[in-house]
Amino acid sequence: MTGRYRPGRRPARTPDVGLEDTPPARPARERTPQEQRDALIGYAFRALGQRALTQAELRAKLEKRSENPDLIAEVLARVQELGYQDDAQVARVEGSRRGVGELRVRQTLKRRGLTDDLIRETVDARDPDDETQVVRELLQRRWSSFARKRDPQASAFGFLARRGFTGNVIWPVIREHVASLPEGEDPEEELLDAPGDSPEDWNDPE
Repeated sequence: MTGRYRPGRRPARTPDVGLEDTPPARPARERTPQEQRDALIGYAFRALGQRALTQAELRAKLEKRSENPDLIAEVLARVQELGYQDDAQVARVEGSRRGVGELRVRQTLKRRGLTDDLIRETVDARDPDDETQVVRELLQRRWSSFARKRDPQASAFGFLARRGFTGNVIWPVIREHVASLPEGEDPEEELLDAPGDSPEDWNDPE
């Protein structure tokens, strides 16, 4: 049968083509400074369109695309001039987040590369009464789960502290909540009075 494999028959070989017969690859054309600028600005706009970035975050992204510090500085200045990148706006958004305390806000802003002055300004602008109310709401909403723990108050404190609230906000609200519980529902555990567990010892250090 035509095309059937026959023992001992070798497949036809493709004629060898010498390297000298292969045309050389055309070198890539180096982009002009204007093309490099346009490409980097376009990338910056796309990055900012996905998420609000701090200057430090955007700079880190641009440094992965270009080794020209002058060009990076020019692109940063341009997007800021047009209002697409603003550290103060990023700080305001983070500072207005509900459900997190000032410690979490401070840590987030520092991690995102904002200046100490802007971080301090953002934290100082938060309303202490609003933060207390947020803690009160979280405690009321989650207390039923804390009450099933061996030490409900310690569990509540740990939960709120992990969200960035300070002890001088947490403890008064826990005391207030425990005092408001119907008789017979008070947890048996007492508030911790050991050194290091008082509200004063949990103030946010400067």
